[in-house]
Amino acid sequence: MERESPRTHSLDEFPAAAIRFVRALERNREAIAIRHGLSPSELRALFWIGEKGSVRPKELAAHMEMTTGGVTAISHRLVELDLLERIAHPEDRRSLFLELTPTGHAMMTEMHTDFTGMIAGSTFMLDADELAAFEAALTAVATEIFARMDR
Repeated sequence: MERESPRTHSLDEFPAAAIRFVRALERNREAIAIRHGLSPSELRALFWIGEKGSVRPKELAAHMEMTTGGVTAISHRLVELDLLERIAHPEDRRSLFLELTPTGHAMMTEMHTDFTGMIAGSTFMLDADELAAFEAALTAVATEIFARMDR
């Protein structure tokens, strides 16, 4: 008996383009992580800590939608790699902050430079006005998505 082809589900038009764009960025993030000897989760944690400057493990766990135990494992590895340091909380001896080390800052600078170069090379076909419009559209759509998620 011949097996039927499995059902597929796909998007089209703008939603398909949005998914393709997000997947391209995810692939780039995975490649960056591999190049730097990190897992995608470690890279995601490092990027968010770099963006915020200083975070508590509980905040990182909420951001990454992980348990604090999972975040503890990630932060231990990043500390071992000298990318993060644990800073004692000045008012609560049971709490701490996670911050980038000088090595972590250097790695973030390198990764941001690589990412910026990849984006610049990928948008060469857009003139300055088209690029500004694309940036504005991405920002507006992302803002609306976040607003809908908060409702």
